[in-house]
Amino acid sequence: MNKSIRILIWLGVAILGALALGTIALHRGEEINAMWLVVAAFCSYALGYRFYSNFISVKVLALDAHRATPAERLEDGRDFVPTNKWVVFGHHFAAIAGPGPLVGPVLAAQFGYLPGTLWILAGAVFGGCVQDFVILLFSVRRDGKSLTEIAREEIGVVGGFVAYVAVIAIIVILLGAGALIVVNALKSSPWGVFTIAMTIPIALLMGLYLRRLRPGKVLEVSVLGFILVMLAIWGGQWVSQNPVVAPWFTLTASTLALVIIIYGFFASALPVWLLLAPRDYLSTFVKLGTIGLLALGIIALRPTLHMPPLTRFIDGTGPIFAGSIFPFAFITIACGAISGFHSLISSGTTPKLIRREPETRMVGYGAMMAESMVAIMATIAACVLQPGTYFAINSPAGVVGQSPEAASATISSWGFPVTAAGMQALAQAVGEQTLFNRTGGAPAFAVGMAHIFSSSLGGQAVMAIWYHFAIMFEALFILTVLDAGTRVGRFMVQDALGHVWKPLGRTSWYPSILATSALIVAAWGSFLWQGVKDPLGGINSLWPLFGICNQLLATVALCLATTIIIKMGKARYLPVTLVPLTWLVAVTFTASWQKMFNPHPRIGFLAHARQLAASAAPSHEISHLIFNDRLDATVTGVLVCMVALILLESAFLWISVLSGRMQARVKESPFVATRFASEEQG
Repeated sequence: MNKSIRILIWLGVAILGALALGTIALHRGEEINAMWLVVAAFCSYALGYRFYSNFISVKVLALDAHRATPAERLEDGRDFVPTNKWVVFGHHFAAIAGPGPLVGPVLAAQFGYLPGTLWILAGAVFGGCVQDFVILLFSVRRDGKSLTEIAREEIGVVGGFVAYVAVIAIIVILLGAGALIVVNALKSSPWGVFTIAMTIPIALLMGLYLRRLRPGKVLEVSVLGFILVMLAIWGGQWVSQNPVVAPWFTLTASTLALVIIIYGFFASALPVWLLLAPRDYLSTFVKLGTIGLLALGIIALRPTLHMPPLTRFIDGTGPIFAGSIFPFAFITIACGAISGFHSLISSGTTPKLIRREPETRMVGYGAMMAESMVAIMATIAACVLQPGTYFAINSPAGVVGQSPEAASATISSWGFPVTAAGMQALAQAVGEQTLFNRTGGAPAFAVGMAHIFSSSLGGQAVMAIWYHFAIMFEALFILTVLDAGTRVGRFMVQDALGHVWKPLGRTSWYPSILATSALIVAAWGSFLWQGVKDPLGGINSLWPLFGICNQLLATVALCLATTIIIKMGKARYLPVTLVPLTWLVAVTFTASWQKMFNPHPRIGFLAHARQLAASAAPSHEISHLIFNDRLDATVTGVLVCMVALILLESAFLWISVLSGRMQARVKESPFVATRFASEEQG
């Protein structure tokens, strides 16, 4: 294509993106079309990938197409396998796209659609995509080593230890928060509970089918799994309407929490081929299919955003979670813009599959763009709802009132009209008993998604089917994260305990499997139980804690990336990682301080503990809540102090290298020429 034509095309993309962003940022008064968000996202990602990621590839990282990757040099047919770039892209996206990009933007919509949208776009292009890309490349150049191993080699012992503790912390809190989202979505919902319960025997059947009955018949098991999932959704409708069977599947939040904790233990202890692998596969094609359908629905319907660009809750008095836009919008959105969890995947399985070094750009930078697009769609799903409906679904009873009438009156007094009768009609339309106080983001996302789907595919008659399909999609994927996350946590605990007593480190020794599975499940189960018993719905405290841990891990990853760039002699390009690192330090350290010491009981953990101690008669439940608040404050404080240590250690190293007092020496694997370049030329 002629260079002048290419310039004109990219200039057109830039102008269209600027127009879309201007419309989103400056439009006031009338409601706007959701397509403006889609256009702004598409143009931002296209420009970011074409120009910014290319600048990083050429100038900062100097990707070398002639350098053999560990997948080629260490190929063993099991862990190190040169793999087609599109297959690696799909694997990487499936691994990083957890509940965060679906839930965080929905919760942050309480500030309006504008803050979340702008942060998702800017945070991904200049932060999240950059982190995933550079960490993936640095791991590829170090034989696919993990983040903790690279930190220990490049920064020091403290860096490696902090990274290890941060990984364990984020896994535990991520699983606790994810399980709480499932509980809040499924409590008092016989349809949802039945559908999700049926996915367990479906996954087991798929595992046995591939292992024993028809080995290698992936297409057959895919068709079988799809048919059975659709039957489970249809069967859930029958269950919810049957007066005899419905009570069996109408579970309280406490009962659901215990069931999920027990499930997590067995999912970790069972052989991987029996439940984990088939559930991963089942959730992956359901997830990709659903995201594709949602994108088509938004394009076909072009729904209107009813949520204003900014709400009254930017002052920090929000009902879903308390706290002002800075810093709480950023730690709430978390994964949709930048996620420390991704650095674990970028330095885990993925670098062992990369066939050519230049492919790290598409896989690392590109897959994070895809996840960020999911976050934009989640924002749209939340903001197409009437604001009164959105707040009725997401606000906890402890804030708006226990009865539908009280909740409706409270929310209407904020300037967002809603009626108990209207909410009851909506609940009936989606096949639920009630939609009030369904905190956690998942039900709101499902209602918005059902609204988009039913308006473009089937009408109001099938809204209940679409709602429970969305709930199944979210819960199925979150439970998959519980499966895999619990197992990863078990491996890490076994590795640590193996230094104390070698048999505990053997991943095949069943007593060790049972003991370490119980430890990990008990850890995230305690956070889940804390959230279930919290009168404010749990999300008010648990999701910000998850966001802080996630962003602190991203801080560690960007700190490591900055260290390596300096040691590579590329200090002039420091802003690429140092700017997002500085922003994350400001956000996470401010949020941590607020969550620990803010005097408002709905924000500060310790303030809430003091309020409980002063206003209520002593009881076991109150004592438990006070202990949980103090535990959350302690966890936050310890993690912040540890990350501060790694920042100080890194800064000392940066100064030493830049001043010439220390010789810069990166610990990369020796250069080996790839055979693939000559094969392609031939």
